[in-house]
Amino acid sequence: MKRAQGAYLWDVDDNRYVDLVCEWGPLIVGHAHPDVLRAVTTAAANGLGFGAPTAIEVELAERIVAAVPSIEKVRLVTSGTEATMTALRIARAATKRDRIVKLAGCYHGHSDQLLVRAGSGAATFGVPDSAGVPADVSRLTSVVEYNDVAAMQEALETGPPVAAVILEPLAANMGVVPPDPGYLEAIRRLTRDAGAILIFDEVISGFRVARGGAQELYGVVPDLTCLGKIIGGGLSVGAVGGRADLMDQLAPVGPVYQAGTLSGNPVACSAGVATLDLLTSESYVALEKSSALLEAGLREAIASTGVHATVQRVGSLLTVFFGVDEVHDFRAASASDTGAFARFFRAMFERGVNLPPSQFEAWFLSLAHGASEIERIVEATRESLRA
Repeated sequence: MKRAQGAYLWDVDDNRYVDLVCEWGPLIVGHAHPDVLRAVTTAAANGLGFGAPTAIEVELAERIVAAVPSIEKVRLVTSGTEATMTALRIARAATKRDRIVKLAGCYHGHSDQLLVRAGSGAATFGVPDSAGVPADVSRLTSVVEYNDVAAMQEALETGPPVAAVILEPLAANMGVVPPDPGYLEAIRRLTRDAGAILIFDEVISGFRVARGGAQELYGVVPDLTCLGKIIGGGLSVGAVGGRADLMDQLAPVGPVYQAGTLSGNPVACSAGVATLDLLTSESYVALEKSSALLEAGLREAIASTGVHATVQRVGSLLTVFFGVDEVHDFRAASASDTGAFARFFRAMFERGVNLPPSQFEAWFLSLAHGASEIERIVEATRESLRA
């Protein structure tokens, strides 16, 4: 690809595509939004970074704390992977425990301890989660299925004590898989009873499904939250935040060390502030309207062509699964027809629609996707399913 504007991408041969990747989620206001570009160029003109705090870093932190229910203090880092690594280090320091529990199919970045049965690209390529990862590290990570309360209870009640449970409260790296009613509430209760830290990875869902993320949408408050993507407006950023007593584990207040040359970079923070300021309550109403329109169109196209597929959506995140009726966990997602999805992806691309190239990834809508773009996506879907 060589350039982008609004809901569209252009490749090096000047072919235009409706884009449903949106840089894997950050571009909720669309590509090259003028307010974001203006903020970035203004910040860059003053210098790309200083190795010292800036006012814009504080402004971004203030917006995050005001929006996300669980966050009393926040530390900005440079990626979602770094945010989850830092959250686990905080949890281990606070609990004096080593073992963690993650959910099959959830992806929390490519650090050693979190690649066990991960979703996203790891699931797409079928790479071994042990490649390059010491066995002693993998043994500290227990894995249970998403939406399985009994399995989580067993994991917390057997074996070495657990420092933390980390999960996507709304799974979006095995395709979009929402939590069953009562599931997150049960996990919150079980972790509290076990003395384990509950970490929500909201790198994808944060500021996307609601201003306060999935924890606002579902009304369950974790101990720590990891953010990324949207809070950087398209530039490299991450954040970990939560209860003040846990965040005070971080140096220089506490003993847990974390540092990064580009953490809190003023250009990235400027893009993030500009993006968050565009996300009004009306923005989320508009996103829901467009997303519901697309879901309805996709369902109609599936029904009219007789293809065995289903649509799962929460807010402006959705996935079309082939060969299954409903997906509640990674086992069901893994049973979907990835060959059919691959053929569908190619057919859609040939018809000018750029989808995430994996059955296990979410489609991302933006505020730039209007009725004409939705109509084009649905028509391309109908033609592609027939093909």
